[in-house]
Amino acid sequence: MKKSAWRYIFKSEDIRKKILITLGLLAIYRLASNIPVPGVNQEALAALATGGGAAGNLFNLLDLLSGGTVSRFSILAMGVYPYITAQIILQLLIPIIPALERKMKENPTEGKKWMERWTVIGTIPMALLSAIGQINLFSSAAGGVSIINDFGFTGANLLPSVTILVSMVAGTMFGIWLGQLISEYGIPNQGLSLIIFAGIISRMPQNLFGLLSDKQNGWWMFSLMVILLVLIIYAIVYVQQGRRNVRVMFPGRRVGNRMSMPVKSNLPLMVNMAGMIPLIFAQSILTFPAIVAGFFIRSETEWVVNVAQWVTDTFGGGNVTYAFLYFLMVVGFTFFYTSVLFQQQNYGDNLKRQGAQIPGVTRGAATQRYLNKVQQRITFVGAFFLGFVAALPYLLGFMIPALGQSGLFVISAAGLLIVVGVVRDTFQIIETELKLHGYDESLIKG
Repeated sequence: MKKSAWRYIFKSEDIRKKILITLGLLAIYRLASNIPVPGVNQEALAALATGGGAAGNLFNLLDLLSGGTVSRFSILAMGVYPYITAQIILQLLIPIIPALERKMKENPTEGKKWMERWTVIGTIPMALLSAIGQINLFSSAAGGVSIINDFGFTGANLLPSVTILVSMVAGTMFGIWLGQLISEYGIPNQGLSLIIFAGIISRMPQNLFGLLSDKQNGWWMFSLMVILLVLIIYAIVYVQQGRRNVRVMFPGRRVGNRMSMPVKSNLPLMVNMAGMIPLIFAQSILTFPAIVAGFFIRSETEWVVNVAQWVTDTFGGGNVTYAFLYFLMVVGFTFFYTSVLFQQQNYGDNLKRQGAQIPGVTRGAATQRYLNKVQQRITFVGAFFLGFVAALPYLLGFMIPALGQSGLFVISAAGLLIVVGVVRDTFQIIETELKLHGYDESLIKG
């Protein structure tokens, strides 16, 4: 009888060490998220959290995805999203600027190092803009009462304000550093994803208890929520595991004086190769205009204030327009990121070097074009599924206001997709590590 290799997870010293390091660094991140920015006006923050409007919805959305750091306005209030925004900008520039595209293709290793270095550098101005924008936007939404006491860039307020901004930017860089440590010494390549994951799930218990505290609608909303969560999780896992197998013929090998028969195999193409990244991209891009609008919402020019207010209302997460834009952004980023990943795989040349061929398709560039066409067709399904699930909570919130007011349903959108994606990817990485250390369940027999 086959037994699961997972029961050996703590018997491997290397794997046990990686898991414990990951948990320890995540605990440090959560502890640091409770350190408030100097001079926070807690009364203004509490009023903003309980108030409505587009800015209030944006405040609660950012608070949910950050694990409560926004409602406390801690040094990690911006999380690692400025880093993701900087990364998005660079990835968008690479196909546009030929010199960058050549740099990435000619030497992928050096190109990756260049990308990482400039992403970190670009994070600093992104974090600075985001910090100022959040303070201005939320202060305006709180009725003109600043959420940071004595915030300004004139007179005696200058030095305290600079200190506040430095602490917020430093908090973001600290979170990114912890994520990089997790990727290097803990669970490989999952650092930033686990940082975001930890923030999202930290609010789940509070939101669940918040639902049950509603004596009038609590139980039926809780029951409906559980049913919807189970159905959505099942659908997410089903689609994420979806594959399109393309038949590939590998040439026979010479063994002594004999030539073996060609080997038939399959090349699995994922329905959703991009994973959860499009959701993070879309969320970062959609919240950025509202943050930038915070710079101008106190302007003395009336039309500037009107435009800034329109941007805040549109990108604040409280209307059908936002849900529609979110859907389009998720679909668009899914195609974009899948295309970037697929080109990096370079299946055409790799199969040609191995002497393999897809029946009826010429080796090399023709194979790459054929596989790209197949990948785009199956990505269409995955992209629209991600977009639909991401927008579903907002649509249900409009139809059932009690769900929208509960705030929990946002978990089943970007939050739930990210959580399921991170758990799935982490489990696959740990399973691979188990097999590399000899704990292959197919080889373990009782």
